[in-house]
Amino acid sequence: MTALVERFTPTRLGRGYRWLVSSSWVGSIGDGIALSAGPLLVAGETRSAFLVAAAALLQRLPWLFLGLYAGVIADRIDRRVLLIGSESFRALVIGVLCLGLFSTHVSIALVLIAMLLFGIADVFSNTTSGTLLPMLVEKEELGFANSRLMGASVVGQGLLGPPLGAFLFSIGRAWPFLTQAILVTLALLLVTQIGSARASRAEPTPGSVRSEVTEGFRWLIGHPPIRTLALIILSFNITWGAAWSVLVLYALHRVHLGEVGYGLMTTSSAIGGSLAIVAYRRLEARWSLAAIMRVCLTLEVLMHLSLAVNRSGVIAIVIMFVFGAYSFVWGTVSQTVRQRAVPQALQGRVLSVYLLCVFGGIVIGQILGGVLASEWGIVAPFWFAFVGSGLSLAVVWRQLGEIAHTGT
Repeated sequence: MTALVERFTPTRLGRGYRWLVSSSWVGSIGDGIALSAGPLLVAGETRSAFLVAAAALLQRLPWLFLGLYAGVIADRIDRRVLLIGSESFRALVIGVLCLGLFSTHVSIALVLIAMLLFGIADVFSNTTSGTLLPMLVEKEELGFANSRLMGASVVGQGLLGPPLGAFLFSIGRAWPFLTQAILVTLALLLVTQIGSARASRAEPTPGSVRSEVTEGFRWLIGHPPIRTLALIILSFNITWGAAWSVLVLYALHRVHLGEVGYGLMTTSSAIGGSLAIVAYRRLEARWSLAAIMRVCLTLEVLMHLSLAVNRSGVIAIVIMFVFGAYSFVWGTVSQTVRQRAVPQALQGRVLSVYLLCVFGGIVIGQILGGVLASEWGIVAPFWFAFVGSGLSLAVVWRQLGEIAHTGT
């Protein structure tokens, strides 16, 4: 067991990193439970398609309105304390929801409010955790450290949590949320063990919130490689969001997999990501980051094309396996590149702008995907994604070399 722990989280990365990874893995399993139990709870309280969609939207809206402010706060105060506070708030919200479910005094209004509060907690928690890692490990170790940390969301939210959440919900609708509350509390206790990082507080940056948000924007706009990376994320998330907005319809009506088959598609993606966790260290040692980025983005373009022309359910599952593998690698590389380039005092604000591109792109893409599918059929969003991502890749192909090695 000791050898396994050492291989997964080497001693050279420090005790603080081990506590952060442990907290992330435990919390991600809880989030994965909520990913499956949440929609089931909403669907059990209402048959309104509008309210079901609203529940998902409410969890993402806070990113658009609070994301930039979360970045400012993360750069102003002790990031470890902010992470503890956001996770405590999340545990409190889940606890109140559990009380309502056990007492049967729950309504769709309470559930929707809980979804909104979950989203608010996510904004501050994810923004802060993304800035802590560069304070715990050296630049040259960020790639490996990120692969282990991001693996938590792949395995916890994609592989272990959802089936466990569905099983617990079948026993009783309160049980998955009680389990999530316990896991979030445990994750919170693990965070408290991190102690003082090399600097869990950035250099003080006095000024108004607006001026500090502007400073983050200006730094990103004035740094060509990171600016281009943010635009890549925005454009590729628009195309990705368009295709993924109708993925369930694609699974049911294009390749005729059924509900169980759709679940297999998402599980296949998680398995691909899990294997990429193991392989990442070798990939980083053998290939340049520029080559890895080019391969990942090329596979993204080809994935959309493959899904557009495909009519086989089995092939769709294989495509999703490949997607899970390369998307994990891309996420690890892009996050590592950004963390190496951005000064510690600006990590929170630049990350918040970056995440605005992530979620803003998805929201725009989902709207476009719905319109395209309504007008020209289920496959239209995938053709749009193929053409759009292909053009984006052609524009940035040469710049990827500069992007990949900035900050090294």
